[in-house]
Amino acid sequence: MSEFSQAILVTGARQVGKTTMLRHLAQGTNRTYVSLYNSMVRILAKEDPVLFFQTSKPPIIIDEIQYATELFTQIKIICDNSKEIGLFWLIASQGYKMMKGVSETLAGRIIILTLFSLSTAEKTIQDGMMSLGIILLIFLMKSS
Repeated sequence: MSEFSQAILVTGARQVGKTTMLRHLAQGTNRTYVSLYNSMVRILAKEDPVLFFQTSKPPIIIDEIQYATELFTQIKIICDNSKEIGLFWLIASQGYKMMKGVSETLAGRIIILTLFSLSTAEKTIQDGMMSLGIILLIFLMKSS
């Protein structure tokens, strides 16, 4: 998916594997991981998005982006000034306010994917096997 867009947002309920999946896909790359759970990082992101991206440069995974929607405008500016694909992998638990901000600010620059939890049937599959949906999503993102 990264080969089609400058930014990807993976949303879904808590504990469905969004962060684990993207961090796994980023192994062996120069992609930085930043979590906005960290209060100091979150304050910087909210109060000075320009400085945030000077200290945490793309390509980047930003976890819990819903805590600093102020970053969306700066992400748009960075995307508009670069032709590079796959700069931003964003992770969020879904929220109406945040989703509205993404769709308005980053229209045409972002692909939004929703990761669902495994069904009861999928959870009973033997260890080592994955949901077809997760396998497909990993394949699409790995092809970048």
